[in-house]
Amino acid sequence: MTVPQAAINRETGKPARAPHAAACPFCSLLCDDLIVEQAGGRVRVLKNGCDRAVSGFENPDGPNQPRLKGKPATIEQCIERAAAILRGARFPLFAGLGTDVGGMRAVLSLAERTGGALDHMHGNALQRNIGVLQGTGWMTTTLTELKNRADLIIFAGTDAVSAHPRFFERLVWNQASLFQLDSNARQIIYLGAGLNTKPGTSPEGRKPLHIRFDPRRLIEIVSALRALAAGYRLQAASIAGVRIPVLNSIVEKMKAARYGVLAWSSAELDYPHAKLAVEACVELVKDLNDTTRFSGLPLGGNDGAITAVSVCAWQTGFPLRTAFAAGYPAHDAHRYSTSHLVASGSADAVVWISAFRAAPPPAAKPLVVLGAPNTHCPEEPDVFIPVAIPGLDHAAQLVRCDSVVSLYLERQQTSSLPSVALVARLST
Repeated sequence: MTVPQAAINRETGKPARAPHAAACPFCSLLCDDLIVEQAGGRVRVLKNGCDRAVSGFENPDGPNQPRLKGKPATIEQCIERAAAILRGARFPLFAGLGTDVGGMRAVLSLAERTGGALDHMHGNALQRNIGVLQGTGWMTTTLTELKNRADLIIFAGTDAVSAHPRFFERLVWNQASLFQLDSNARQIIYLGAGLNTKPGTSPEGRKPLHIRFDPRRLIEIVSALRALAAGYRLQAASIAGVRIPVLNSIVEKMKAARYGVLAWSSAELDYPHAKLAVEACVELVKDLNDTTRFSGLPLGGNDGAITAVSVCAWQTGFPLRTAFAAGYPAHDAHRYSTSHLVASGSADAVVWISAFRAAPPPAAKPLVVLGAPNTHCPEEPDVFIPVAIPGLDHAAQLVRCDSVVSLYLERQQTSSLPSVALVARLST
């Protein structure tokens, strides 16, 4: 095919694409206002890209040679060997699951045919939220509602920007609102020490309120807020080092809010029994709705985590950590976790999938890795198949972190690598 002269980069002689809008697959905000260009066979981010986006889009080519136990092989040979491993496995584990909707649907179908189990690399964090949702239910909001309505945002144990660098730029200090909300007037409160609170300063220079305490004691703080909001008097001068009058002032702000949001990130609540902290946040939101309007907002879900759990729920009726060993889907949050299946030896083959970035697989034998081109494994797997990056090397569909929007992402560059979906369909 002849490429029009206007689409040729004069310096390299390779096809080029003029600056255009693109959506970013490298965090679950799925920012869709990036301006990128393709020149010299590479993608460059020109505008609205955070460090995570620039690194992902402009990522230099890494090792993309398919390998069998470290030795170069063809894609076809690797897929054939992966299929043989799965045919010989009694109970394979499909883990990592860093892929798009199409990839996850194909992997789920493969797991069903082989009687395998499914778990995401962020499975522990996902389960803290899922366990609470299953046990008590919750009242949550969307990114759009937060952007257009929230006059008070409380970040419980998270600063949001660690996982979603453009959170404040896109959703908090926005210039326009559907309901004439003055974003500069928003109140921002951080609960917990060690958080990056700089983005919480308003464009006019108003500092956020930062309540510092050991993040592992979040459940104590939130439980105290629940008690104070219910009208109880605490028989203590302070909770987790925070004085009661300070907690009372937060309760007053919550009750005065017209639309409050309490955000948390279960991935950052990584300590024993952290699920109880999530549950406390959820119950506080429910309590506040007796007198005002308040919603929760679980953050996180990068590496396609929300996409994977959404597809699994659509297809099976269960979240991740679901297995097909009995011939039908069965869910068990502990029994089908990656750590348990690998440590106990219950899984006799592991397929690790991480198409967005180089995430190290667990130590398992036999091990099949479907990884981004720059993946370096601590120990050479039995099969390594480099795969295309969704939203960069091939068109993709991903689910946003609030679980309500499924976004289509265009292909931004040409790649000879196969998608996860293609490899999964051929590995039968």
